[in-house]
Amino acid sequence: MVQTTNRFFDEVAKLMNDAAGVTQGVRREFETFFRSQAERILRDLDVVKRDDFEAVKEMARLAREENEALKARVAALEAALGKTAAAVDKTSGRVSS
Repeated sequence: MVQTTNRFFDEVAKLMNDAAGVTQGVRREFETFFRSQAERILRDLDVVKRDDFEAVKEMARLAREENEALKARVAALEAALGKTAAAVDKTSGRVSS
């Protein structure tokens, strides 16, 4: 009787082990299916990928910085031009418009 009981438990353990392996396989298949469906839906919706978004965000930041630098440069040139025009007007006696 002892031998039969051990064999029975061995078979049950083997069956459980096989069932666990099948369950893991089904889980992997489901994850793969779900991931591919999610990617297809996002692709159909034209959702931007994170890498592309980050690249454009960085380009916008650099453009903003360059724009601010150019604004400061134009303001400095306009101020210098204004001083020069005022100095010319004072020496020539003309009124600037």
